[in-house]
Amino acid sequence: MTSQKSNPKTAKKILIADDHIVNRRILVSILKKEGYEILEAADGDEAIELALRELPDLILLDIVMPEKDGYEVCSELQREGRSANIPIIFLSAKTEIEDKIKGLELGGADYVTKPFDKGEIIARIRAQLKIRDLTKKLMLANQELVEKQGLIDEDLKAAAEIQKSLLPISSLNIDKIDVAWRFMPCQRIGGDIFNMLRLDESHWGFYILDVSGHGVPSALVAVSVSQMMHLPIGFLLKKSIRSSPYYEITPPAQVLKMLDQEYPIERFNKYFTMSYLILNTKEGGIRYSNAGHPPPVLVRETGTLELLEEGGTIIGMEGVVPFDEGKKQLRFRDKLIMYTDGIVEYQDRNGTFYGENRFYGELQRLKDKPVSELVDAIIDSMMDFGDNNEPHDDISLLGIDFRESGP
Repeated sequence: MTSQKSNPKTAKKILIADDHIVNRRILVSILKKEGYEILEAADGDEAIELALRELPDLILLDIVMPEKDGYEVCSELQREGRSANIPIIFLSAKTEIEDKIKGLELGGADYVTKPFDKGEIIARIRAQLKIRDLTKKLMLANQELVEKQGLIDEDLKAAAEIQKSLLPISSLNIDKIDVAWRFMPCQRIGGDIFNMLRLDESHWGFYILDVSGHGVPSALVAVSVSQMMHLPIGFLLKKSIRSSPYYEITPPAQVLKMLDQEYPIERFNKYFTMSYLILNTKEGGIRYSNAGHPPPVLVRETGTLELLEEGGTIIGMEGVVPFDEGKKQLRFRDKLIMYTDGIVEYQDRNGTFYGENRFYGELQRLKDKPVSELVDAIIDSMMDFGDNNEPHDDISLLGIDFRESGP
């Protein structure tokens, strides 16, 4: 075995494996003038040893050699992780198509028949080395992408936990009502968010919203709105602090109007739909308003469904349409369901929607279940319908059960 070098800092390393010294000398003479660093092997075993130790940029491999032929050498090098990506050009006097196919199927990059032309062998070597360089760059870029994706995944995981922290606390004990919910973002984080606000000792506010789009931008807007809702947006102070009470609760329509002014579409290039209602837990009275959102469903104890439809257009239109307000009266054992359109627009593998009728039918069928069981059963029904097909939109479901007595 001998090695001849030229420009060691920049030269590509080529291993010539051929048992005929004349063939090797011809190739060395040709390739040395091209500035390549040359390694030589006289048989298959030596070729494998050199390839694994030196990791050349390319191998010129004769097929008919003692000890191990070129096919065996190629197979062994392909099985080794270190050498699997080294391009191999077979050199052989065999001209049958079957021989060429066998070499390529074993992992060879090219096949040149002897006697070869100087111009042809140089052109094929250059082409394979260029492909190898591009492959290395691609592998490096892919590795960098994988590392960056890992960092992004960690950030998204943290963001998802932050978003979950803005959802209702499951352990809350509230006089006369039970609350249950499910949240299924179609990505790690989503544009849906919902929660409940204690306005005073007998009034609770419930909101649910759906920001256009998916992923991080929509989630950030959702978080921003959630933070806004937990500021004193639910109260308006009176001018005189001597009066009792010294505050009044902001009507739902006024809350939506304030959000509409605060979140014009131009601000984030996003809009959102929303339902906001205020429940008097002592008397069961509801005041509500919707901003282009699927209307909450009031499930009466009898199974009758009533939709809370009053409201206006989406948030972001800056007062183009005023928000109307509606009222309802809850009776004991009635349930109130708030949701986003990801439920009714959930599709099976044939593209069929779960749909409002199926959703309403399930609510009627499950009316006597505790609200926690009802919420879980709705999600199970939806996923069974779609054979657990991956949702294309965020899914949120919030249920409120008006009980006769306190916890």
